[in-house]
Amino acid sequence: MRYSMINSDLFVKNRQKLMQNIKKKSLVLVHSNDEMPRSGDQNFAFRQNADLFYLTGIVQEETSLVLIPDNANEKEREILFILKPDLEHEIWNGHKLTKEEAMQISGIETVKWNDEFELIFQDYAFRNKRIYLNLNESPKFRSETADKNRRKLDEIQLKFPLHQYLRLAPILRDLRLIKEPEEIELIQKACDITSEAFKRVLKFIKPEVKEYEIEAEITHEFIRKGAEGHSYLPIIASGKDSCVLHYVYNDKTCKDGDLVLMDFGAEYAGYAADTTRTVPVSGKFTPRQKDVYSAVLRVFRKAVELMRPGTTINEINKQVNALIDAELINLGLCSEEISTQEAKDAIRIKYFMHGTSHFMGLDVHDVGLKDTVLAPGMVLSCEPGIYIEEENIGIRLENDILVTENSPIDLLANEVLEIEDIERLMSSR
Repeated sequence: MRYSMINSDLFVKNRQKLMQNIKKKSLVLVHSNDEMPRSGDQNFAFRQNADLFYLTGIVQEETSLVLIPDNANEKEREILFILKPDLEHEIWNGHKLTKEEAMQISGIETVKWNDEFELIFQDYAFRNKRIYLNLNESPKFRSETADKNRRKLDEIQLKFPLHQYLRLAPILRDLRLIKEPEEIELIQKACDITSEAFKRVLKFIKPEVKEYEIEAEITHEFIRKGAEGHSYLPIIASGKDSCVLHYVYNDKTCKDGDLVLMDFGAEYAGYAADTTRTVPVSGKFTPRQKDVYSAVLRVFRKAVELMRPGTTINEINKQVNALIDAELINLGLCSEEISTQEAKDAIRIKYFMHGTSHFMGLDVHDVGLKDTVLAPGMVLSCEPGIYIEEENIGIRLENDILVTENSPIDLLANEVLEIEDIERLMSSR
């Protein structure tokens, strides 16, 4: 692993919190992600199931966790199943975890090989009434590919048709929303690496540079600082494409006079950072670009202050929309004479068509719903924007905010944001 080993106490705490929310006479089953085929004899780089990582810290394929919270045998209330190391396999593909290594990472005392799973699981299934199974319940997620958790659901229900089956995802969602201090440190590290990458590209961007060259500079800094890489596909969008929200081609040439919008974030020890900055390719904002940038920055500053306990993302969105409405009037994009809210909404959606925030953690769009009441320990993005396609101006500013009992903490506070600072750093290239 590229990061320092995480103390297993974090994963022990996470499992204890989960088991406190499980009904009596129950089993919990969580599987790792699959290795996904790429082409020929190649797989895509493996990325662990976030829930399994949250509970074990294990980053290895073909791993399963079984929890039996009220098992009479205390040593088997937590059982981790892993691949049995094979010398020939390791010659080609590298080291696989030993039982001792898996114990050290996860804090789980009982580790067994995968070939023992079926009999042990069947034994404990017959002793219990309920089985908690884990599916991806992200509201916007759709996939034609069934992962191992989904495939096992069908198999287990066929084998044990008379058990009660319960959803694990809502419980883990509520637990993962509130970050432990160790998790906040890891997110902060991801944010620090991200900020360093932005500082690097400010000294690199100039007219005629390719968007993918900017992406390469960011990637270089991420890998150099020990990140696994990007926490999502980076967006490097110049000119008119700065108004395309999920532009990921990154293949255009950055032209003098245009802006380049960069939405990127490092992944460190499984945890995501997420930032967006918009800068002038020439190193100097035009007067109109300054006006739009300043408008977005004013909204950003006010939006951060809204991220306090007791509110929701839905409520924040409503207040930010009103702030955007006022800025659109100042920019001459909307008239004060428009009286109906429907008309105002239609104009705003033309220039600001997305929400202001999403939860963050082990996934860049992490667990949590828009009507979830904010509480200390939650981390979420703050990302207002204004997109004027007819002027080739798309500006979004985004930082990652920790909700506390007092004022919100900006985890990307050290990342350059003011116009003067951006222009100063770009002039030093």
